[in-house]
Amino acid sequence: MTTRIACLGDSLTRAQFSADYLNPLGRLRPPGDVRLARFGANGDFAHNLLQGLDAVVADPPDVITVLIGTNDARASLAGYPVEQAVKRKRLPERPSAGWFQQCLGAVVARLRAETDATIGLLSIPVLGQQLDGAAAQASLAYSRLIAEVAAADEVAYLPLHERQTEELRRADPPPIPYREVTPAAAIGVLAQRAVLRRGLDTISRRRGLVLTTDHIHQNSRGAALIAEVIDAGLLTRRV
Repeated sequence: MTTRIACLGDSLTRAQFSADYLNPLGRLRPPGDVRLARFGANGDFAHNLLQGLDAVVADPPDVITVLIGTNDARASLAGYPVEQAVKRKRLPERPSAGWFQQCLGAVVARLRAETDATIGLLSIPVLGQQLDGAAAQASLAYSRLIAEVAAADEVAYLPLHERQTEELRRADPPPIPYREVTPAAAIGVLAQRAVLRRGLDTISRRRGLVLTTDHIHQNSRGAALIAEVIDAGLLTRRV
């Protein structure tokens, strides 16, 4: 019997600027075992995800994964253009840790009320690759908020941040300072792919990055870790 999986999130799930984790997730299962649906929008905050659940609950899947919070965490960092994000994403208030947790809790509440799906909340990927840096620490703090929501609402917690932290410690990457991704920088990645025919892994390698192309969006290894964490935490137990 085919398991229908809905993957919810932001640009990491949309996979325009980031390596796709849905394809490797599908390859981890036998042919025909899963059918994947993508619900991801660039730049989304937890609030945006909450507002966009109608399409998910209209045709309830068997499994729902939620990977959200990267942009909420970024908004807590110095140098992030908060006012621009508030306007662009039509946020009713400035992002904060408390509001993020409230919105994520509301996402889970609606999914539980209107579907019978198994729900898994992923902690967010490591921001940057300096584990003691402000960006990585922000992603750790928001991942802990996600763990609290998962525990309170009795849904699965999928430890992506922890898994990526292990990977970075083993890799012992060069101490490249975290840099915020501007719209121009994101377009630059697309231009490199389209004009110079550089893959995301090539871009990542040229920049000395282990799991990302730009400290935020995933290369193929980062995306593979997302798939592995989902498979181990939600799908293997269903067999």
